Amino acid sequence: MTDPAAATDYVVVARRYRPQTFEDLIGQQHVSQALSRAIESDRVGHAYLFTGARGVGKTSAARILAKALNCAEGTSATPCNQCELCQSVSTGDDVDVLEIDGASNRGIDEIRQLRQNVAVRPSRARYKIYIIDEVHMLTKEAFNALLKTLEEPPEHVKFIFATTEPNKIPVTILSRCQRYDFAGIEAAAIQERLQQIATAEGVTVDSDALQILAMRAAGSMRDSQSLLEQLLSTGTQSITAADVTTMLGIAPAARLSQLVQPLVERNAATALAELDAGVAEGAEVSQLVDQLLGYFRDVMTQAVGCDASSLLYSLPSQQQEVSEVAERLGVQTLLAIVQILDQTAARMRISTHTRTLAEMAIVRICHLENLDALAALIPQLKDGVAPPRASSAVKKNVAAESRPASTNPTRDVTPAAAVATAEAEDKNRLETTPAEPEVAVAEATPLSSENAEEIWKRVLELLSGMVMDHAAEADEISVDSSGRLRVSFAESFHRDFCEKPTNRTRIENALKEVCGRQVGFVLGTHKRIDAAEKPVKQAPSRRQQQADVAAQPFVQRAMELFDGDPSRLRYVPPKDSQK
Repeated sequence: MTDPAAATDYVVVARRYRPQTFEDLIGQQHVSQALSRAIESDRVGHAYLFTGARGVGKTSAARILAKALNCAEGTSATPCNQCELCQSVSTGDDVDVLEIDGASNRGIDEIRQLRQNVAVRPSRARYKIYIIDEVHMLTKEAFNALLKTLEEPPEHVKFIFATTEPNKIPVTILSRCQRYDFAGIEAAAIQERLQQIATAEGVTVDSDALQILAMRAAGSMRDSQSLLEQLLSTGTQSITAADVTTMLGIAPAARLSQLVQPLVERNAATALAELDAGVAEGAEVSQLVDQLLGYFRDVMTQAVGCDASSLLYSLPSQQQEVSEVAERLGVQTLLAIVQILDQTAARMRISTHTRTLAEMAIVRICHLENLDALAALIPQLKDGVAPPRASSAVKKNVAAESRPASTNPTRDVTPAAAVATAEAEDKNRLETTPAEPEVAVAEATPLSSENAEEIWKRVLELLSGMVMDHAAEADEISVDSSGRLRVSFAESFHRDFCEKPTNRTRIENALKEVCGRQVGFVLGTHKRIDAAEKPVKQAPSRRQQQADVAAQPFVQRAMELFDGDPSRLRYVPPKDSQK
């Protein structure tokens, strides 16, 4: 049987392995060095403020400083930790080193009592030291009551404040303290410390398990030690990565890789099946989304050229895989993926439909196109060049890119390359298309006055965006004596639409696809354009450029993805045509 007295004497890992000297303070060398030099040079201030996240050593540093000032062996940057004073400070039982919880002693009455007690000299130590944890919880009145005492305390009194939210402390208090900011502890340092603790406890822990614990702690040494304590409480003598993932409710690295692969290949069905398999194995949906967010964050760093040292959420065994995914996805696509996952994670915290939100995010990622092609269109707009409309070949290639790799094994043309090819073809066509298009090829749909309106309706179906909207306002569709399609508009502001080379090229392509041959046509308003005249090319207006950009599939998809406001890209007629 277990001795009951022994059970009550058990001390958790985070307390047993607490730093006892400045040298033991991991990850805060700048603080340790500054305080040590201040003690050695006898320039110790009367008030200190330690700020930083939870579990980074603020209270431990305060206790070490208190021991260094009151050690029975003399004031030194290295306390002995053997005398009664040092041991009582380490356990928080010393009568001259008072640790106060700012959350439960936040009122003005408690501060008044403190002001009365500071006049009493320490009973056995050199200094009476007040350590106030979470000092930002004090009320405004309590802070004001502390100001005078904090600025000019008795010679035997030292104040050490600790807080996780320094922004809530009044400036009048901050100006009276020496402030030290405690940084988050690096994962490598946490992993090394956990290995030391595991060795001291006689337990074997896999390196991957230690790395998962270190990453999970997010810079907090105490959090990592609490997680290790939870694993040690099972009584096992060997801890593996599987034990850690089961305890944390996260997916193993292999399962995460199996989920990432269909996302890269745009295979939504397989991705949803992998998500379901991960949940069936015990992983929580919210944890899976967080893991994906961290994974693609690491992929993004590799895509922009960072080295392997920048990886924060991937295990060493995943480095090659992360690099390969970075090569397959562009930076713009990765930014969109990270944004989708971040928004989903935020929504899942306030929703009961976490599974549905995660599945929706996965499907959205699988339907993303290569957004790097969108970035190539922006410089064209800035340079005043209207980007051409992607040809049908481009659409087919983009669709093939969106399908799973298993259904398109011979794909060798990327969307970006297809768009570049289409741009070159459209530019060449604009330069070489004659003013009078040749009426060519037999064995094609004849153009006559009877079917002119039907052909124009089919042309409209192939057009998109504002080009289609303007073309649909045609007032009269007919065939002239030369066999050309003549389309007239009632409104005069359509002149800009009619004379724009890009619009004419799109209509020309649509006519050719409908009729199976190249068809001559004339666009005009109430002031007819002579068929024999070659239309005068004008520089596209800025509004028309915006309209062309809005019609691009990439832009439309990006506006849907980022909840853009399409009204900001709406076409506005020139002032002359509005009169």
